[in-house]
Amino acid sequence: MYVVCPQHLDEAIDEFVEVFEMPPDLYLLDKVSFSDWTAPHFCDFCSRPPVYLVV
Repeated sequence: MYVVCPQHLDEAIDEFVEVFEMPPDLYLLDKVSFSDWTAPHFCDFCSRPPVYLVV
């Protein structure tokens, strides 16, 4: 699972496919919520705010 900014979306997808050998599901963080999970404040690859959840 990755939370990423728009600039790192392709990199997150590539890493996901390399690890899991299948395409990920993509979600906009502002459109999803989970009762036991809060989105991080920073992209997994940089210090920008994340926009996408890649799972």
